[in-house]
Amino acid sequence: MQIKLFTIPIGDDGVAMQEMNLFLKAHKIMEVEQKLTSTKNGANWCFCVRYLEEAFNVASASRPKVDYRQALDESTFQKFSHLREIRKKVAAAEGLSAFIVFTDEELAGLAKLEEITIKRMLGIKGIGEKKVERFAHYFIENPETNETAGAVA
Repeated sequence: MQIKLFTIPIGDDGVAMQEMNLFLKAHKIMEVEQKLTSTKNGANWCFCVRYLEEAFNVASASRPKVDYRQALDESTFQKFSHLREIRKKVAAAEGLSAFIVFTDEELAGLAKLEEITIKRMLGIKGIGEKKVERFAHYFIENPETNETAGAVA
């Protein structure tokens, strides 16, 4: 992990802020600490940016968006939509972005399963032990009701 420091004067004309924003857009940022400091020359915002050395991969971020309504058959798409609703509730309850819980691609993989089990979840690309440990119980089907748990506290 690398560190870069930025000092932006309170009366900045936008140049220093633009420089920092360009840097932030071009790198994978891990953490930003900020502090307002005052010296005899005036007040400044000081930012300590911790980032990964490799640049953010814009190509993967601009991957073509999949239309799952067309990519999945009707019943699978209905299941996918239901799983997205569960994901939305889980993300809100956990204070996370929805894609952190499961990506659309991972949800499509779950929707294609006849029955969602931990073993089958682990067979889907992108779903590992940590995600299963943290989120599987929201998505596992109840054998008695044949419905996903989906209950979010």
